[in-house]
Amino acid sequence: MFDIEEELKKLPDKPGVYLMKDKQDTVIYVGKAVVLKNRVRQYFRKNNKTARIEKMVSLIDHFEYIVVANEDEALILECNLIKKYRPKFNVLLKDDKTYPYIKIDMKSDYPSVFMTRKILNDGAKYFGPYASASSAKEMISFIKEKFQIRQCKTFKNKDRACLNYHIKKCLAPCMKFVSKEEYRKQIDQIIMLLEGKVSDIIKELEKEMEIASKNLEFEKAAEIRDRILAIERVTEKQKMSNISENNIDVIGLYKNEVSVCIEVFFIRNSKMLGREHYFFDDLKDMDDEEIISGFIKQFYIDKKDYPSKIMIRYNLEEKETLEKWLSEMGDRKVEIKSPQKGEKLRFVEMAELNSKITLENKVKDKTEILTELRDCLELDSLPLKIESFDISNIAGSFIVAGMCVAQNGVIKRNLSRRFQIKTVYDQDDPRCMKEVVIRRIKHSLDNPKGGFGTLPDLILADGGITQIRAIKEALEECSVDIPVFGMVKDDKHSTRALVDENKNEFEISENLFNFITNLQDEVHNTAIEYHRKVRDRAMTKSKLDDISGVGEKKRTALLKKFGSVNKIKEAQIEELMQIKGITLGLAEKIKETLNS
Repeated sequence: MFDIEEELKKLPDKPGVYLMKDKQDTVIYVGKAVVLKNRVRQYFRKNNKTARIEKMVSLIDHFEYIVVANEDEALILECNLIKKYRPKFNVLLKDDKTYPYIKIDMKSDYPSVFMTRKILNDGAKYFGPYASASSAKEMISFIKEKFQIRQCKTFKNKDRACLNYHIKKCLAPCMKFVSKEEYRKQIDQIIMLLEGKVSDIIKELEKEMEIASKNLEFEKAAEIRDRILAIERVTEKQKMSNISENNIDVIGLYKNEVSVCIEVFFIRNSKMLGREHYFFDDLKDMDDEEIISGFIKQFYIDKKDYPSKIMIRYNLEEKETLEKWLSEMGDRKVEIKSPQKGEKLRFVEMAELNSKITLENKVKDKTEILTELRDCLELDSLPLKIESFDISNIAGSFIVAGMCVAQNGVIKRNLSRRFQIKTVYDQDDPRCMKEVVIRRIKHSLDNPKGGFGTLPDLILADGGITQIRAIKEALEECSVDIPVFGMVKDDKHSTRALVDENKNEFEISENLFNFITNLQDEVHNTAIEYHRKVRDRAMTKSKLDDISGVGEKKRTALLKKFGSVNKIKEAQIEELMQIKGITLGLAEKIKETLNS
């Protein structure tokens, strides 16, 4: 039995990382501390905790901690453990994308320019990250249009030049029509372009144009002139006014009552290469500094390309530790700056403004759906929390139910719940539905701050009139009044309308149809997946499970050695005793049980 008060007394006066766990031994929060004794104790003392922290503490069953040498080590361990366990109360970045880069293979005699999403230690030059593949491809297309480099992916000598040579888009190195030195001169100019050294490349091209004119090569001079004009246009289009920094990420944050949006601008060589935004729910009562700090740890832990500076609004408490960690990860000096005035502050404000607009647009879209649903069903208020239920079984066997939740117009998979039916033993879906809804409602009535949270504003049944009435009966027994509607399906098993207990149908728009369908698919999949799990578990159960003294390890060892329960049944006592931990008495008990 884990006694939290007693364990708090044992906490060391040292730096480290702590892991908060619930009754299922699931890690729900990972944090670091300069002094473990002081930091962990704060969670269990009566002070002004936020609603989020109060909820987390209510779920803590026990905790663990790992002592390290210093705060730097604690930060690294914290980041790795968050990545490993993805605890529900940490700032979690759901970002599995890899950003595109432009790559030039410098080891090749005649390098090509192409897009990649992997950065390797292969001697090549990489430029980026670009926020989208289209922006990277656009730059590559411009380079291939204005410079006569090879277009082919694999370079090999040929018997004749391809079309690109004849239309003056390639110098045909495959035919040795150009020397390595002349070709490399173009590559050097492309690198200057991608590095933002526009004035240098233009000066070099102007010299080439002057030489061509003196040699009366007017066509070549005109081509170089057009290249200069094109470079000036494309760089002017990308350049951010008044931004002198060459290699920075700018992070802006905005939050409302429901969600948080973080916007990241990527600036390389005074050019805006792109931006990305990320949404986080259930963080509205977390300090902005804590959100930004958690985001930085998540965002940069697996990065291959690090900026020289990260610009943010806030002075982070762990700024120096983060800078040291980022510099070691990026193998270059990385600074975190909080500008107070001038152009850099205005750029942070621009990122914040964009995060505000992005979040407001997202909220507006979801609010419009909920408003339409409210008006369609003639509800008194917006259905901010919607729950849907579905029953799954095969001919009355392995009966289970699934529940899914849409919060503020967004389906929350972490709020989905699964139920095994306890009081119904045959195929009677309405009775099963009634049992499940009563159990679900009682969870909130008994513990409003528990895992089920508050009661829903609307319940949607994945079924017809009988299901609706079963839910209504359950609500009446619990003395709760919640609107209930069913999702009516067409011949193709798609939702075509909503229906009430009196068979009145409510037509839905295409947007509402998509929202309801996603909800219906989610609850259906939840129920089906759980049904399969229960069925598979029951089918793999054997007589071995009922033998006292045969735990999971011995059962696994027996099955691994003999292959099946029947083979174990046929084995000799001496053979069974070869398994570690199986005594003569236990071997005889196994034989007796399996042969009974």
